[in-house]
Amino acid sequence: MNKSLAEKLIHWRRDFHQYPETGFLEMRTASIVASTLDELGYSLQLGKEVMAKEACMGKPNEMETTNHLKWAKENGAMVGYLYQFEEGYTGIVATYDTGKKGPTIAVRVDMDALDIDEVLDEEHVPVKEGFRSKVPHKMHACGHDAHTSIGLGLATMIAENKDNLTGVIKLIFQPAEEGTRGAKAMVEADVVKDVDYFIAIHVGTGVPHRHFVASNNGFLATSKLDVTFHGVASHAGSKPEEGRNALLAAATAALNIYAIPRHSHGVTRVNIGEMHAGSGRNIIPNQATLKVETRGETSEINQYVRKQIESIVQGAAKMYQNEYEIKVVGEAKSSTGSIELAEILSTSAKEHPFFEKSLLESNESAGSEDATFFMEEVKKNGGLATYCIFGTELAAGHHNERFDINEETLLPSVEVLYHALLKLSKHV
Repeated sequence: MNKSLAEKLIHWRRDFHQYPETGFLEMRTASIVASTLDELGYSLQLGKEVMAKEACMGKPNEMETTNHLKWAKENGAMVGYLYQFEEGYTGIVATYDTGKKGPTIAVRVDMDALDIDEVLDEEHVPVKEGFRSKVPHKMHACGHDAHTSIGLGLATMIAENKDNLTGVIKLIFQPAEEGTRGAKAMVEADVVKDVDYFIAIHVGTGVPHRHFVASNNGFLATSKLDVTFHGVASHAGSKPEEGRNALLAAATAALNIYAIPRHSHGVTRVNIGEMHAGSGRNIIPNQATLKVETRGETSEINQYVRKQIESIVQGAAKMYQNEYEIKVVGEAKSSTGSIELAEILSTSAKEHPFFEKSLLESNESAGSEDATFFMEEVKKNGGLATYCIFGTELAAGHHNERFDINEETLLPSVEVLYHALLKLSKHV
């Protein structure tokens, strides 16, 4: 066991856990990642170099970004790298070119946290061990702190054993996976255009401790939509006929969105998570917003649901003489992993003493993931891609205020990935 690296992994994970940052605001995290990678000798592309501005979805506004930059400076960010991320473009691609003929391999990890208050229970391990989130209403409740640490651990192992590898290795640190917002911008910046093998990772997701899934194929395509209705305000008592009620338009749309017919070719999902409207009891509401998401077993089925929603919104707006707008603030595709690549990862896990079971593929429903943009791009260009899961013991489910992982999973995850890279290096 590499005790030194195991300790580093836990240190990184606990540090990131204490300072969670949500999508496109991962400035502290990205600056520490960039500094560490630079010290290890990687060639770095940062921020706007690896993110197409027009493809960033659901990005925080300028004021929120500026305020967070100030927070990052006050909370341990590596200031020498921070300027690269100060506008909220927080992606990183670290490249190691061995100088020897071989494939181009990419491994993607995500960095962002969630808008959740972490529990204060004294039995909660981060509380007990002193690394609970220091940020109100922000928490690493999905394991991305572990993913970022695994990425740095893999970078360390590659640098320490670089003579054993061939070809080019890219480590992609992606912002804003939550809400499926960040991957598309990196794909459109061509970061995987030259990639032969692509691997995305996750910990947990219901996979038992010491188990491994080499190809997780259960991701649904999705669209995240912000719908706004613009009506006309008026006095509800004296001039109700002069109003154009945006609340009623939104309510009509909401009820009908849930009535969208299912699709015969696969599963669909639709949800309205938020509705906001009105400003007073005696005022006809002049504005209303809905936060909507669609999902489909395939990208085509998801598109069907999305088109239905667009028609419903248009009709509801017309009924109440409102204007409307629909903004796409997140998106992901459906994708199936490449079995040939999954077999190599599965073998690497089988050969590692930590993992008791290695499953080649799983088609269990697993929500949505925008790593599918990377996967589909690599496959389109003739490469192989997969999404693997390192099973771990969880204190609670993902996106829960009690979420925590078993940290003994960190080092074996790094080692499996490294040994998979060794095997792929021979595929010239």
